[in-house]
Amino acid sequence: MIAPSILSADFARLGDEIRAVAGEGKGGGDTSVRADWVHVDVMDAHFVPNLTLGLPVVQSLLKATDVPIDCHLMIENPDKWAIGYAEAGAYNVTVHVEAAHDPIALAKNLRAAGAKAGLSIKPNTPIEDHLETLKHYDTLLVMSVEPGFGGQSFIEGVLDKVRTARRLVDTGHLKLVVEIDGGINADTIEQAAEAGVDCFVAGSAVYGAEDPGKAVAALREQAARARG
Repeated sequence: MIAPSILSADFARLGDEIRAVAGEGKGGGDTSVRADWVHVDVMDAHFVPNLTLGLPVVQSLLKATDVPIDCHLMIENPDKWAIGYAEAGAYNVTVHVEAAHDPIALAKNLRAAGAKAGLSIKPNTPIEDHLETLKHYDTLLVMSVEPGFGGQSFIEGVLDKVRTARRLVDTGHLKLVVEIDGGINADTIEQAAEAGVDCFVAGSAVYGAEDPGKAVAALREQAARARG
């Protein structure tokens, strides 16, 4: 699965940028150029040192596309604010374990509001400390850069966490999608796929390409070949 991150898109043309990865661009009619999810990074300048966009923009994006919206909330107090994104219609709402006060209750509330529940961990956060919590989640988002800014270099060491999660999913101890975010491009996607990632967030690798739809298709092919 490929989830283009609109953090790397042209914010003045977000509707067009999403359509470019929704099978409505140059490759219209070709399902291979359609993204599986659209990844939306919400930052509050408190949990991370950057400010991006919030719920009103997400509500507008939901009206502009039928591609599932994957909201990654890099915010303080997600217990209070995350539910609004689920109620708005986001497909998957991911919160940070480092920020959530009661992540298990939050997962239940997100699901009750109609969304899949995602839990993200920073590069230096051990996955082993949160295995029981992950039993309540639908998605694990492993950060392969420090959250807060796009365009950073891939941290290869986080793949050990991916391998741990993959093993637990394959043995039935966890039931979730393993997602990765940060520095994913043609040079890094294969090693992430080999480690066991299911869903790849890609920003500049998609929106820095001449044809974002074709970039989605090429990344998916690379990942599938590596997993195969």
